Amino acid sequence: MRGGAARAAQRREGGRRADAPDAGEAATGTAAGTWLVRGADGRLTAYAPRQGGLLRWTETTAGGDGWTGPDALAADGLTHLSVAQGADAFVHFLGRREQPCADGGVAVDVVYALQYQTGRPLTDWVSVGNPHVDPERARRIGAPVVAVDASGRVQVFVRSADGGVMVRCEGRGGKWEAWRDLRGRGVRDGLAAVVSPAGRLELLAPAETSALHWIQAEAGGVLRRSLDVRPAPVPGSVAAVATAPDRLTYLWTDAAGSGLVAHRRGGWVVPLGGSPAAGAANAVLRTVLDDQDCMVVAHRGRNGNAMVGVCGTEAETAGMWWVDTGVPCLGTPSLAADALGRVVLAVLGPDGALRVTRQRDEPGLTLADWVRV
Repeated sequence: MRGGAARAAQRREGGRRADAPDAGEAATGTAAGTWLVRGADGRLTAYAPRQGGLLRWTETTAGGDGWTGPDALAADGLTHLSVAQGADAFVHFLGRREQPCADGGVAVDVVYALQYQTGRPLTDWVSVGNPHVDPERARRIGAPVVAVDASGRVQVFVRSADGGVMVRCEGRGGKWEAWRDLRGRGVRDGLAAVVSPAGRLELLAPAETSALHWIQAEAGGVLRRSLDVRPAPVPGSVAAVATAPDRLTYLWTDAAGSGLVAHRRGGWVVPLGGSPAAGAANAVLRTVLDDQDCMVVAHRGRNGNAMVGVCGTEAETAGMWWVDTGVPCLGTPSLAADALGRVVLAVLGPDGALRVTRQRDEPGLTLADWVRV
């Protein structure tokens, strides 16, 4: 694999736009979750938080080089943004919102919106509330994340003021059920909620000394606490990908500083190397390269550039090979497969503008020139 699927070329940036984005068109970071998604029509869309809301860039044709945007979508008061996609390709947005109060304080709640089709408007943002009634405790909740289970039910997770995990589910008719305490202790931000191809929801939460794990015994069932996993993840670094019909592979950055690790329930933790920047999150995509089933991983490296790694799916022990793309990025890169099945890597540059590269028709993972959108 070293000479084939693991090969990635460093390419110069092409299609540079001379003008810098206005303040309202500049991203302030990257969203949690997979912020580059493919819609039911095959077109890719990228999302990022900005001052006063979020930005959206959309492919003009499925698998084409053209993009529209950024479209500035209003969402006042967001401090964090999480993006998830359901099996129906609808895109779900979850945010932590702060609003000033008459007494000079700040009210904090969780808000939710939905996009049904590529390039179409979002629904109105609705409040999902806060698991704490006391305003002081309410202000201490973490960054919420969203997942959509096999039945299409939206589930919202957030770190509580006590360092546990709270969940709220969308019930029948769109009415939200009461908050439920999943407990846990020492939980930090960067929860990862993922649904396997078999429809079972799993939740992995970084904690002080380990990763806490919850799973559904069957699709649509109740989340139950599973075994904790060590080493502890860097908060926000956890990513997951389905590597078998009912098995997820988790990747995260070891808080002790040894680089990335991979883990599957019931197995050992496998070191993957890499050089993630402090606090850097990871993106992962399963794809076929040179007729081999592979995992592609991306993160922001210690030098500030986007780093790409490749290994065989569930074959991490054979080694992972890393390449520096040479392109600086802000926050976490994102990976997706386009309508033609090519790997697409997207980053936000230090200027807050979107940059995209995609797989060339060559052996291995060779990337084309970067395009600044």
